[in-house]
Amino acid sequence: MTSYIFTDLLNRAPAEVRQSAADARDWLTHNMERTVTPANLLAGEGSRTFHKRLTARPNSGVLNMFLYSAKTPSTKLPYYDKFPLIFVTNMDREGFTGMNLHYLPPLLRAKLFDSANGQNQGAIIARASRLKYYKPCIKKYLNNRVRSRFVQVFPEEWNLALFLPTERFTTNKGRVFGDTIEKIER
Repeated sequence: MTSYIFTDLLNRAPAEVRQSAADARDWLTHNMERTVTPANLLAGEGSRTFHKRLTARPNSGVLNMFLYSAKTPSTKLPYYDKFPLIFVTNMDREGFTGMNLHYLPPLLRAKLFDSANGQNQGAIIARASRLKYYKPCIKKYLNNRVRSRFVQVFPEEWNLALFLPTERFTTNKGRVFGDTIEKIER
């Protein structure tokens, strides 16, 4: 039986909450701030089922989460995400490029995935990464700045993972969302 990274969180919800999508969403919103952190997600590294989702390199076709430290955070970047949630769009010798969904406000994340409408969501994201609308989310990551193994988030988990507050920006996420919207509207 496959074990999913967010199953434990969902199982903690009362049975009546799990039966209603709206109630479950409200319950998760209220409780996930305390329980879903990069440290808690990576703490599962010792379990055999969790170990199967850890990789040394990011994988295309799934979302990837990892710890990252930018090379020149204070001189060239106004901010960055220390725990990206990315969909890989390109790989090379020095690193990889990916669409970091944390740079999108939650409503825009939902619209992106809803646009897939049952199609191959990975293909939809790969195509979307070339659109102006999503350019603010495209980031280059250097292999030597990655600070953990990669946690694969499989498609069955995307609806939940997209809205978990795992982003770790070096600034207020409201500023990041505002900058993203401003870049999109230009």
